[in-house]
Amino acid sequence: MLQDLMKYPIIQAPMAGGASTPKLAATVSAAGGLGFLAAGYKTAEEMRNEMEEVRRLTGRPFGVNVFVPSKEVVDESRLTAYREKIQKEAESVGASIGEPMSDDDDWVNKIAVLKELRVAVVSFTFGCPESGIIKELQHAGTLVTVSVTNPTEAQIAVTAGADILCVQGIEAGGHRASFDNESESDQALLELIKIVKKETNVPIIAAGGLMDGKDIAGVLAAGAVAAQLGTAFLCCPESGASPAHKAALHNPRFTDTAITRAFSGRRARGLVNRFLMEYDRVAPAAYPYVHHMTKQMRKVAGQKGEPELMALWAGEGYKRSRTLPASVLMGELVEEMNIESRRGCHEN
Repeated sequence: MLQDLMKYPIIQAPMAGGASTPKLAATVSAAGGLGFLAAGYKTAEEMRNEMEEVRRLTGRPFGVNVFVPSKEVVDESRLTAYREKIQKEAESVGASIGEPMSDDDDWVNKIAVLKELRVAVVSFTFGCPESGIIKELQHAGTLVTVSVTNPTEAQIAVTAGADILCVQGIEAGGHRASFDNESESDQALLELIKIVKKETNVPIIAAGGLMDGKDIAGVLAAGAVAAQLGTAFLCCPESGASPAHKAALHNPRFTDTAITRAFSGRRARGLVNRFLMEYDRVAPAAYPYVHHMTKQMRKVAGQKGEPELMALWAGEGYKRSRTLPASVLMGELVEEMNIESRRGCHEN
C-alpha cells in the first residue's frame, strides 16, 4: 500500500524541467514523505542516473513520473503561423525557435529501466499506459498511479489496472495531466475527489494548489490517502528551479496565475507574464511540438533573468510558498497538518 511507503501522507510532486532533483526527492523521502523524480524531457539513461543518485542519498522509497506519448494529429499550418509570431521573442534574448517536432520521450527505454530497477512507485501523466505495461511494473513490485483530471479518465485508469489515482484539480501548477491535448477539464480539486471517490474504489492522491498543512488535512478529510505538493517545494534550495523562477514567485510584479498553451501547446498553469498574455489565444493545441519550438527561448530567458519569456509554472496557492530547506518545510507541513487535524476532531 502507498501509505506503507511513507511516514506522513505528503508527496513531493514530480516537476519536469529540472525542479525535481535527486536531492529534493531524497530529502523529502528521508523526512518521511515520498519524493518524486520527473523523467519527462530526459532520456532513459538520464533517468537511470537520477534514480541511482537518489538511492545513494537515501534508502527510503521514492517515485518516478513518466509522460505517456501522444499520438494526436496537429495542424501544421497553425504551427507555422505560431512560429512566425513568436520568432521575434526568441531573437530578443539571443535564442532561436526550435523545430516543431514530436517524440515519444524515450518511452520504451524508460519502461525497461523502471522494470529493471524496481522503483517503489511509478506515476504516469498525459495518459494511461496499456494494461500490459501496468501489470509488468506491478509484477516487478512497483505501485502504479495514473494522473487524472476528470471521472472518465479515472475510469479508464482503473480499468487498465492502476493501483492509485492522482486526482489533479484545476488549481494545480504546471501542465494539466489530461489524457488528450484538447481536454478542457476544469474541476476544482475537492469536488473532483468527491466524484472520483464515489465512482471508483482505488486510493486517491490529491493534487492541485496545496501549499500547507491545512490544505493537506483538508484533502485527507475529503477522502484522499495523501496530498501531492509541487509549487510548495519550488523555492527549497534542493529544488532545481532556476533562480529567476524562484524569484518570480515572490515578485509583486506577478499577481496571478492562468492556464495557457502558449509555452508548450498543452494547457498549463503559470504566473501571468507578458508572453502568456500576448500569445495564449493564438497558441495551437500541439504538444510537444510547441514545447520544442519555445524551449531554447525559455532556457536562455531563464539564464538571463528575463521572466517575461519564461514558463513560470505555479499553482494557485503560490503566494504562500516558503524559502526553506526541504527537510524543514516537511517538518512545518507535518506540524500544521497535525494542528489542523486536531482542530477538526475537536470541532466534531
